[in-house]
Amino acid sequence: MPEHLLQLDRHLFYFINHDLSNPFFDWIMPLLRNPKFWIPLYLFIIGFCIYRYKKTGAIIIVLLAITAGFADFTSASIIKYNVKRLRPCRDPIVSQTDISRVPCGTGYSFPSTHATDHFAMAIFLSLVFFRKWRWIWLWAILWAGVISFAQVYVGVHFPVDVTCGAIYGALVGGLFALLFKKLQPAF
Repeated sequence: MPEHLLQLDRHLFYFINHDLSNPFFDWIMPLLRNPKFWIPLYLFIIGFCIYRYKKTGAIIIVLLAITAGFADFTSASIIKYNVKRLRPCRDPIVSQTDISRVPCGTGYSFPSTHATDHFAMAIFLSLVFFRKWRWIWLWAILWAGVISFAQVYVGVHFPVDVTCGAIYGALVGGLFALLFKKLQPAF
């Protein structure tokens, strides 16, 4: 990574991790990045799709799971281990001032798998349901964006990690949404 981009990334990290620090964020951000916190939403999506759209809903859920699985696998098992960027809590410079609000985590930092997975799901759902609910993209992007922001706030990812994870996840979500449209052109 070019030095000027690395410095900008570190400064943005410091701003989010330190300067935006407040008791409310200290409480809510660790929850927002925890996958268990979102189980009710995932159950709602599954139930709603199957109840409302029957067979097509089951196809949506299967493709959504494949989208998340593909994004997760490629991000965590392929890209991270080829890039090998240290997490902020392990970075020799940043770790001296990093406020770690959750355990550091294992593995590498780039890209953020949380950002990749959630943006893949958000874009997939947005593109699949856009004709039926035009507002869904706003809530889906906000949901994925808040989770990505939380990753930086709690100290486990740099802003470039979540930004690139979001872009990659959006591409994956878009590709699987296109696959869904090929399988279900009338939806």
